[in-house]
Amino acid sequence: MNLKVIAFDADDTLFVNEPYFQETEQKFCVMMSDYLSNQGLSQELFKTEVDNLHLYGYGIKGYTLSMIEAAMKISNNTLSVEVIGKIIDLGKELLQRPIELLDGVEETLKALQGKYKLIVATKGDLKDQQRKLHDSGLGIYFHHIEVMADKQEVNYEKLLKRLEIESKEFFMIGNSLKSDVLPVLGIGGYAVHIPFHTTWEHEKISHKVDHPNFRTVDKITDVLEILL
Repeated sequence: MNLKVIAFDADDTLFVNEPYFQETEQKFCVMMSDYLSNQGLSQELFKTEVDNLHLYGYGIKGYTLSMIEAAMKISNNTLSVEVIGKIIDLGKELLQRPIELLDGVEETLKALQGKYKLIVATKGDLKDQQRKLHDSGLGIYFHHIEVMADKQEVNYEKLLKRLEIESKEFFMIGNSLKSDVLPVLGIGGYAVHIPFHTTWEHEKISHKVDHPNFRTVDKITDVLEILL
């Protein structure tokens, strides 16, 4: 490998994210329990969220709007202003959750800094991702932070063009096979998957990945054996 850029996903690769969304969903289900079962509420929220991705993109603000929309559907537009306010508060709580770094993250970044150009390539709300990277103290390690509208092959191709590198010089590290691995392999780059203990349903795939440019590791520090 003749790598120049090592890219890291942010949420559930550098710091905890999905468990916070799951906690918020549980609170939403309790709030709306008079209307449907927890399973029914979760299904309606997920469907609404996915249907809105092309409008809102990824992140907490879009999620909050989808919670409000799902609640209005479920209640047949009878939801009180007070409950809508409580849903908005759930979104604000999410936006203010403390940063919880995953084990080995800073150790890995320190070891790679200066040997490669390190960047963040993630999805979500721009302001929220900037806040998390600032509050985490990790911003000092990165040459570039890219908050992407989506993580399809075309999005990565645009990123590589901005970085002025070829795909064979790009190495992506993340917890999502769908977003962090498959598109990068598809354009000729390298990718490592670090499974997280929980994954958003929309990021799951049903097949195994078998590719010469692909590896799975148990923890983030394991990438040092590959890169150093």
